[in-house]
Amino acid sequence: MTITAFNRRHFLATSSALLAFPVLAQAYPSRPIRLVVPYPAGGSTDQLARAIQQPLAEILGQPIIVDNRAGAGGTIGTDLVAKSAPDGYTLVFGNTGPNAVVSLLRKVPYDPVVDLTPISSVAFTPMILAVPTDSPAKTLKEFLAYAKQHSSAMNYGSVGNGSLSHLTGEHFNEQSGLKMLHVPYSGGAPMLMAFASGQLDAAFVTGLDGATMLSSGKVRYLAVATPQRTDVVPGLPHIAEEVPGFASTAWFGVLAPRGVPPNVLARLNAAVVAAVARPEVRKLFAERMIEARSSTPQELEKVIAGEQQHWGQVIRKGGIAI
Repeated sequence: MTITAFNRRHFLATSSALLAFPVLAQAYPSRPIRLVVPYPAGGSTDQLARAIQQPLAEILGQPIIVDNRAGAGGTIGTDLVAKSAPDGYTLVFGNTGPNAVVSLLRKVPYDPVVDLTPISSVAFTPMILAVPTDSPAKTLKEFLAYAKQHSSAMNYGSVGNGSLSHLTGEHFNEQSGLKMLHVPYSGGAPMLMAFASGQLDAAFVTGLDGATMLSSGKVRYLAVATPQRTDVVPGLPHIAEEVPGFASTAWFGVLAPRGVPPNVLARLNAAVVAAVARPEVRKLFAERMIEARSSTPQELEKVIAGEQQHWGQVIRKGGIAI
């Protein structure tokens, strides 16, 4: 068969395009990436996002811009990302609340399973029962005894309606027979300010939330909400010792809009995994009672599905509504 000049040019052009395709596919990222934190600056989610901000920028070769979009229990910022172009340039630093449980409590403008794609987890931490240092309770047993006598006059704070700290508190109320009043705030930082000023009797916090107040002597940790004692928060009993079956653990991670190209998803996953593995990141997390733990997208997806099942049962059993 004779190859005409036209066929030869067509063949060369097609070959060049095919050879160039992998190069184009590997060009991501070519501009700054926005990492939306759906809570105010200063809270635990914001602090963890900023802990991996610079490592991610170095690994990906582009600036990572943290964008705080707080409100509605983290759903405003999460919705912004869910509705963004799935090109890998707008991500959300998510957690249990807006990415697993808020949609079980009320209608939200996005579906956390359908509209978002997990990239990787970043950290896990048990929820910790904390009280002010002037609380009469020095131990978990003392707290339960005191609360059972005064629970209708007591309150507990959370980082927002539908947040994990809210559901953990309501689950604790239900499992232990208490009636503490829920007081929601618009993030970890304002809740901790209220705690420090004596407005709260208790709260379920992450180690990162309470680290500053713990070191300043304004907060006392009583117990962890893991099924058993944990080295992440050493020396504390687990709540299940006194309240059988009670458990609550928070996760933090990075998600993208659904539809991100596979090569971009793989690049982002590898970058987050590498960032979490950095010694300085692991050291910072450990100092704040946070377990640095990355994952595959599928593993984080499984975590979210498990949480929806567990907290869905808690919500239905306790008649929790917001």
